[in-house]
Amino acid sequence: QVQLAESGGGLVQAGGSLRLSCAASGHTGSTVTMGWFRQAPGKEREFVATSWRNGRGTYYSDSVKGRFILSRDKNTVSLQMSSLRPDDTAIYYCALGTGTILSSTSDPRGYNYWGQGTQVTVTT
Repeated sequence: QVQLAESGGGLVQAGGSLRLSCAASGHTGSTVTMGWFRQAPGKEREFVATSWRNGRGTYYSDSVKGRFILSRDKNTVSLQMSSLRPDDTAIYYCALGTGTILSSTSDPRGYNYWGQGTQVTVTT
């Protein structure tokens, strides 16, 4: 069984920064994709960023590109979020996929393990 432990999140003013981290434990296998999704109230879960297959590629959604940086050290990923905006407010979920193909990196169905989620709130 794989477990994901998330940390970080909180309340910040617009323009500020926050850092999220996620550490995976358990039998993850040898080829692991780890990333972040987010879900705002009343909206579907959306892709934020991911590190595909042990770091072979890092991908971002257009909405966070240039503002968020995903880093990875083995099975720990961190998301440095800068220039935060009110529309970044959401619950952020760490996700891990053991067989994620490149075309499904931005699709929640491409991941088979999820963290509990951590709240990020950006105020004006």
